[in-house]
Amino acid sequence: MSETNIGPAVPQQKGPPSAPPTGQHAAAAPEAQKAVREPTGWVGWIWFASIMMVMLGSFHILDGLVGLFQHDYYLVGQNGLTVHVSYTAWGWLHILVGIVVIGAGAALLAGRMWARIVGVLVALVSAVVNIAFLSAYPIWSTIMIALDVLVIWALTVHGSEMKTVHDEEQMYG
Repeated sequence: MSETNIGPAVPQQKGPPSAPPTGQHAAAAPEAQKAVREPTGWVGWIWFASIMMVMLGSFHILDGLVGLFQHDYYLVGQNGLTVHVSYTAWGWLHILVGIVVIGAGAALLAGRMWARIVGVLVALVSAVVNIAFLSAYPIWSTIMIALDVLVIWALTVHGSEMKTVHDEEQMYG
């Protein structure tokens, strides 16, 4: 008798796992058994963190330039700062931190673990610098600290998912 084609083929479930392969197929088994982790919607948080880091770095550079060229812009004089140094020193510190933050934010998009670690450390340093700068520019420093905390959260909780995306881009071109 002839078989009747009722519709599209329905995928069948796989049976129970068999015994581990032996011989020449044994070397390929661990790679076959590795589960490919699909990136989730949380990868967007890593993009958010990296973009925030580039933006925060730019803000640090702007703060640094203001500190270098316009000392009277801030709410308190140099003696009213939490750490008693000149605005010129603060300006250079903000510029250097800003450059490092921008670099770490750009490297984070590559999905490398070292970029996550550097990103967390740089966001931590950025928050500490802004805590020390609170008396000179309270609202701005508070906003910067809040954004630093969001960056740290995104990198520590969901940072590994960016590696999956990067690996797939390299595999499929």
